[in-house]
Amino acid sequence: MLHVDPIFAPTSVAPATLAAGGEAVPPPFTVARVLTETRLDSWLALGLVLAASLYLYGVYRLRLRGDRWPVVRTVCFLGPGLGGIAAVTVSGLGAYDTTLLSVHMVQHMVLSMIAPIFLALGAPVTLALRTLPVRPRKRLLAIVHSRIARVYSFPLVAFAIFVVNPFALYFTGLYEITLRHEWAHELVHAHFIMTGCVFFWPLLGLDPLPGRWPYPARALLMLLSVPFHTVLGLTIMQSTTLLGGDWYPSLHLSWSDPWNDQVVAGGVLWAGGEFVSVTMLAVLVVQWIKQSEREARRLDRELDRQEARQRAAEASA
Repeated sequence: MLHVDPIFAPTSVAPATLAAGGEAVPPPFTVARVLTETRLDSWLALGLVLAASLYLYGVYRLRLRGDRWPVVRTVCFLGPGLGGIAAVTVSGLGAYDTTLLSVHMVQHMVLSMIAPIFLALGAPVTLALRTLPVRPRKRLLAIVHSRIARVYSFPLVAFAIFVVNPFALYFTGLYEITLRHEWAHELVHAHFIMTGCVFFWPLLGLDPLPGRWPYPARALLMLLSVPFHTVLGLTIMQSTTLLGGDWYPSLHLSWSDPWNDQVVAGGVLWAGGEFVSVTMLAVLVVQWIKQSEREARRLDRELDRQEARQRAAEASA
């Protein structure tokens, strides 16, 4: 049965206008519906509220004992991080994610590329390690340094997962399954977030992860990821078959053509992927420069200490 969100019931669409499964066809997609048709009854909305609450509680605990936590990390985690996920899932965009492939691709970009980057820059693991009691902190460290975490956080493994997964999703029958079953669709949302975190956390994240590569190797891997969404986007734009099988034609939308929408969806991946990848490459270079400056200052301090010890030894002699 087709899944259409409840917001489509009280619309001006004629009751005789039905999709293949007998559900009312959704009304035309507008910016106003993105801003007004918000759903807060999903498990993802609850998870976002819980994650934000735990993060803010951790910051509060640090402030109580007089420790400092950078405001920019909090802004990154709550704003573009959790806020980005909310913007494409619990807003009106989420109501059209099984109706328009282009809307789904916007979700894909935000959930797998934009939001994970800012979640990583928020350093939640570091915050947890600084606020948790001893036993939970040891358990968290054991998880972070476990063999499974080492395998999945290894950059080449994460890169392979990040690149292969979208092709496996869109060019097999899996994508149609996610359109026809809500549980599978929600699972794909979580999968996008996890895939992006696995890829970007070792490259841009500030948390202590095992086996982290030096900055030159990270920059090279980030550079190799730039053409990935271009290839995927162009492949979708030039495809002679519709993604999702007969799902989109079965909706009989008078205000959207599935073929044109698929071209738009491919363009979203193409342009958005290149923009995000190049921007994140610039962020990585900035981190590299700052790390080099910190290392230079550390070496200067060490040389100063060695010189002071040498002068003291000469004076005592």
